[in-house]
Amino acid sequence: MRGLLPRPSGADPLVSGRSQLLRVGGRSVAWLPPLVLLFLIAVVDWASGSSFRTISWVVLVPSVAAAICGLGGTITAAVLAVVIYVVEDRAWPHQYRTGLPDFILVVLGGALAVLVCAVRLRGERRMLHMQDIVETTRRAVLRPLPPGWGGLDHAAVYLAADSVARVGGDFYDIQPSPLGTRVLLGDVQGKGLGAVAAASALLGTFREAAYHEPLLDTVADRLETRMRRHIRYGAAIGRDEDDRFATAVLLGFPPADPGHVEFINFGHEPALVVTPGGIRALPPGGRLPLGFGDLGGRPPGAVRAPLAPGETLLLVTDGVSEARDTAGRFFPLLDRLTRAVAADPGTAEPGRLVRLVRDGTLHHCRGRLGDDTTIFALRRPRPSGEP
Repeated sequence: MRGLLPRPSGADPLVSGRSQLLRVGGRSVAWLPPLVLLFLIAVVDWASGSSFRTISWVVLVPSVAAAICGLGGTITAAVLAVVIYVVEDRAWPHQYRTGLPDFILVVLGGALAVLVCAVRLRGERRMLHMQDIVETTRRAVLRPLPPGWGGLDHAAVYLAADSVARVGGDFYDIQPSPLGTRVLLGDVQGKGLGAVAAASALLGTFREAAYHEPLLDTVADRLETRMRRHIRYGAAIGRDEDDRFATAVLLGFPPADPGHVEFINFGHEPALVVTPGGIRALPPGGRLPLGFGDLGGRPPGAVRAPLAPGETLLLVTDGVSEARDTAGRFFPLLDRLTRAVAADPGTAEPGRLVRLVRDGTLHHCRGRLGDDTTIFALRRPRPSGEP
């Protein structure tokens, strides 16, 4: 997840939004295109003769600067355009000069370009401010996870379907506790701020319950209760949350049993166990999606499954499982993983596994994600000295 980088004191806040094509060696060369255009217009005007005067075209120079330069550069371009116009026009005999109307055109064109540049810069500053707010919100919902957090090797990629908002309803976290490390990954139904709010509520509850509650079943109950409370609150303030729910996978790594993992599945895609020797899915079964718990009877308890140190758990949201190509075919995740691991057993390492699934998903759908996409891989490291 990309973090917020502090800007150097006094730096132009719009530098980060400018095209890298207008920077050479880290320095802006946005002034170069207007300057070259001004030079070419002056040369053509002088070389074309009295029958085809082009010096009035310098009115284009500040307009180009307004699109790619800062305010100072645009003002400089407008002034230079007027100066070059006056100097070159007066170099011609009186009968060949373009005269006062074109001079007024160049002056007014420069003034309008400066105004347009000021409006553009104001809009870019507002856009960058909104991007900072979005990034801060994203980091609050999906906090950065330090390497080895909770005693697990892990890697994650989050791709928002909305490339502008860059935040959605997918969520994941690792919570260490005295009772063992707990992990949660899920996907809130729907998009927009409602899905983000529900994801944030569930993560907040998970971080507290996973730390304090001794049983994974109790953590699951707390998540179900929180989702229903969130739905009731949304209805109370007039938001239509009646159909809001979340699928999720809740994992527990008991410290006294390093050869097994506990899990509860809330209607989510089963986690895959990826090993150099092959791939298997965790056993099915679990609960209804979060928010639907009152529709069934007594919910089943946590399931215990073998998971040796060094075996990688892969969890994905439906942005991966439902990715389609141009022919409407779903992304063949299991087949792609099987072939990759058979060709190179080192692919089972969490970082490489996440990159493989990310690149495969984006290539399959040609970069057009239909839903938020999260790819999360984690494993208990092997004891030191063990191959």
